Amino acid sequence: MTNEKKRLTTASGNPVGDNQNSITAGQRGPGLIQDVHLLEKMAHFDRERVPERVVHAKGTGAHGYFEVTNDDISKYTKADFLSEVGKQTPMFIRFSTVAGELGSADTVRDPRGFAVKFYTQEGNYDLVGNNTPIFFVRDAIKFPDFIHTQKRNPKTNLKDKNAVWDFWSLSPESLHQVTYMHGDRGIPATYRHMNGYGSHTFKWVNKDGEPFWVKYHFISEQGVTGLDEDVADRIAGENPDYHTEDLYNAIDKGDYPAWKLYVQIMPYEDAKSYKWDPFDVTKTWSKEDYPRIEVGRMVLNRNPENHFAEVEQAALSPANLVPGIEVSPDKMLQGRLFSYSDTQRYRIGVNHQQLPINRPINNAQNYQFDGQMRYDNGGRSINYEPNRYESTPKEDPDSKINSFEVYGDADSVAYSDSDHYTQAGDLYRLMSPDEKDRLIKNVVGHMEKVDYEDIKLRQIEHFYKADPEYGERVAQGLGLSVPAEVK
Repeated sequence: MTNEKKRLTTASGNPVGDNQNSITAGQRGPGLIQDVHLLEKMAHFDRERVPERVVHAKGTGAHGYFEVTNDDISKYTKADFLSEVGKQTPMFIRFSTVAGELGSADTVRDPRGFAVKFYTQEGNYDLVGNNTPIFFVRDAIKFPDFIHTQKRNPKTNLKDKNAVWDFWSLSPESLHQVTYMHGDRGIPATYRHMNGYGSHTFKWVNKDGEPFWVKYHFISEQGVTGLDEDVADRIAGENPDYHTEDLYNAIDKGDYPAWKLYVQIMPYEDAKSYKWDPFDVTKTWSKEDYPRIEVGRMVLNRNPENHFAEVEQAALSPANLVPGIEVSPDKMLQGRLFSYSDTQRYRIGVNHQQLPINRPINNAQNYQFDGQMRYDNGGRSINYEPNRYESTPKEDPDSKINSFEVYGDADSVAYSDSDHYTQAGDLYRLMSPDEKDRLIKNVVGHMEKVDYEDIKLRQIEHFYKADPEYGERVAQGLGLSVPAEVK
């Protein structure tokens, strides 16, 4: 029996007699179509790669656990995995860059994906965030256009600085993130030395049905360290997989990276009168108004056994929620609820949740049968609900969402808040003189490649409105003057 288990077989389990030589018509003759092992082997090889992600294509991941460290959190949410101190939940995280392709360098100036899958007893909970607390755009309808500017020009197949800054300069809501990304945290030293954020606002609901608004902050216990752009560029040429290698080696030698999870909690009614729209992902909440509250600790202690199976096939979506955690009216989040699951249906199939890396530990039970790659239809002949059969899955009224009010006319409307400058200016003014110098150097270095002066001047105007010194210094670095009408 032991020897049989080690026998090389075809995908159908048939023993392979020769894996070194294909079947030919004589020693020098052409190959024969009856060599089914050769045909299967080559056909599978042709299909080894699934389509790469449109965004966040280059990344790596690790397994670990999350442990609750604050008993008071159960006051705010009925989520079972957060119910008591000491409770541990297995989890998987995928780190990534945003704009680059699968083979791109790790050390580019770009946000980093920070996507966590918690395998809870109530199903998978995915928190799909970034290493920045904000984002470039705040409405999902602008997301495809934004990503097109970060990708390659369809004519030249080259990265296009004109497109990047043209879009940003015509989308002033991006200024806060543009400033953050060109600062010292724009290129993390490693995946271990960066924070993670849920970015969006979510809703927590406790066992009494009381709702709260919440933002997530994963704070690195290793500290936050960035790379100088010149060093990052050198590493990109010498070792484009630098961050991937660093994470793997750290875990492999037992130097397990960890993050403390904190949340900012806003009483439900405060959202109606807060000075910033709390659902605008281009804005942050003041920690003075809503201090961070410790929730727990995340530790990464196990590398994947197979990168493709556990990282490439990992499918995370903000639509994967558990009772006690719900969504907010954040327009970017609302669009992602559809887009993330849909892109996985395209990439790896409609039944991607059945893959081991995505499979919930409490076993999914529903009436979604068939489809490509479906290997388990549950052994039931009942594929509809409601039905009269007590042994089949039934809805759970206790898991219904918390009701929320909606109001206003249905229309294509922007957020009421049009102040895109105060928080970006505040971020600039928080920087030390050395940090400001590096920010200006990075912005100027990025913008000087833009061919059109009107794009540069339009962006300079945004910098100036955030802080006059900010605008003046960028203009000076580019050899331009701030337009008189802006001053």
